[in-house]
Amino acid sequence: MQRLNWFMVQVVVLFFLGIKAAMALPEGFVFLDQEQPTLKLDLRYPTDQNFMGRPVDGYIQARPVLTQPAAQALGNVLTELEPFGLTLVVFDAYRPQRAVDHFVRWAKDPADVVGKAEYYPDVDKSNLFSEGYIAARSGHSRGSTVDLSLASLTTGEQLDMGSPFDFFGKPSWPSYAGLTTQQRANRMLLQTVMKKHGFKHYDQEWWHFTLLNEPFPDQYFDFLPR
Repeated sequence: MQRLNWFMVQVVVLFFLGIKAAMALPEGFVFLDQEQPTLKLDLRYPTDQNFMGRPVDGYIQARPVLTQPAAQALGNVLTELEPFGLTLVVFDAYRPQRAVDHFVRWAKDPADVVGKAEYYPDVDKSNLFSEGYIAARSGHSRGSTVDLSLASLTTGEQLDMGSPFDFFGKPSWPSYAGLTTQQRANRMLLQTVMKKHGFKHYDQEWWHFTLLNEPFPDQYFDFLPR
């Protein structure tokens, strides 16, 4: 059999690499930082800066992924914020089911309380399920839910929302009354602009928004973005 010359080998390799790149995400999903390059990133789960105190399963690549419609809707939010010198900062987007499973295993281990003082000082870990902070299924795994806040477009400094991201407790509820006037205004601005462009909020997390007309309302994904 005639052997392929080196040039043909390179062509074949590049061809298959191209196929692999094209298949990196399922159809209907995009890399958010590529789709909306003006937003800021503060991704927590690939790091130890989260309530578990360690990287979470499934976050092998620190790039946010969303469905195409959700990413486009965020583009409309960014367009509206830009004249005010503001942008969005994203903490988390698509979340593989294996990451959710990791959360569940962590929540069932009463001895692992490394992040309690910072993330859930007033909530007993045994109550994280019953109080709605941890669940076996997450809207994030459907690909159209995003955790985010507001930040300066020029400096990236995040606006004061009155509680940190992923704080388990009433201070994180959008309806929480114990805020300063400025903190309340910042939360209201975020909620208003997200709702205007097709997102709904979660009653216990000021940062959590889901696209109302999400394309995969009943499907939970576990693919790993590459």
